[in-house]
Amino acid sequence: MKTSVITPPAGESSSPLLPGAGDRIELMQTFVRIVDAGSLSAAAALLGTTQPTVSRRLQTLERSLGLRLLNRSTHTMRLTLDGERCYERARELLASWAAFESELRGVDEEPEGVLRVVAPHAFGQERLIKPLADYLKRYPRMTVEWLLHDDSAIQDFIAAGIDCAIQVGEVADSALVAIKLAEVPRIVVAAPSVLAGVALPELATELAGLPWLALRTYYRSEVLLRNVLTGKVQRIAISPRMSTDSLYALRSAAVQGLGVAIGSAWVLADDLAAGRLVHLAPQWQAAPLPVNLVYPYARFYPARLRCFVDIMRTAAPAVVTG
Repeated sequence: MKTSVITPPAGESSSPLLPGAGDRIELMQTFVRIVDAGSLSAAAALLGTTQPTVSRRLQTLERSLGLRLLNRSTHTMRLTLDGERCYERARELLASWAAFESELRGVDEEPEGVLRVVAPHAFGQERLIKPLADYLKRYPRMTVEWLLHDDSAIQDFIAAGIDCAIQVGEVADSALVAIKLAEVPRIVVAAPSVLAGVALPELATELAGLPWLALRTYYRSEVLLRNVLTGKVQRIAISPRMSTDSLYALRSAAVQGLGVAIGSAWVLADDLAAGRLVHLAPQWQAAPLPVNLVYPYARFYPARLRCFVDIMRTAAPAVVTG
């Protein structure tokens, strides 16, 4: 019986790629890149090879698994059900393999590759850029995808391709490693016009009759304030004139005189110093918010993540609260 042999393009191995043969890691890397890029041609450009080579690797992987992973037409490409399962498991396997290689090379390995981080807008745009810059300057072979989302509670880090996230607030997912970086003080502020000639409130109860703004992520219809001297806690019901999920929008609305707001002290510091906002009932504060760096538990962690954690753990306490 005559056996057909596939002749690879120039630059490829001359070994015949029969079903079940070849470098499975490379085949899975190619498959994941195809899905992420959205097409074979885009994946080929990212991999620095040709579209026929990418197509051949995909076919080899499908033959070796005995499964159809992608349905392709002239203009569309769609994962099959088997392809969806393969994509999720391939990402897990590739992440574990990279971490395993990193662990074998030792803790002194210089990281290289791509780190994908999710951070809240406020911290991610301002306070955390300095330690991020320190990371990239110290490790020039690294690149970072810096993704800003105020809801940084990632449901599935591996499926989303995320290495770690900066989360503000308590971490509820017990499946995550949570490294506490700092706590952010929160204070009550308003524009001078909100007081309309009334004396500056000193007691928490005096805040109840003022117009309010709500930061939906942390408070909506009531606020809890604690006296920093006595520890007494006061609950205040509010009917916000405006609610938002953006800390920056909350600050801007407060500066415009729309109402009283509770926000992170570092965000409000410049407006307080310039007199655009005043600190109300200064002995009463909302509970400080913990800032955590979180990532999934794993047996091995790649150097890119270990080095990022080290830099953030050192720098964050100053830049988050300063």
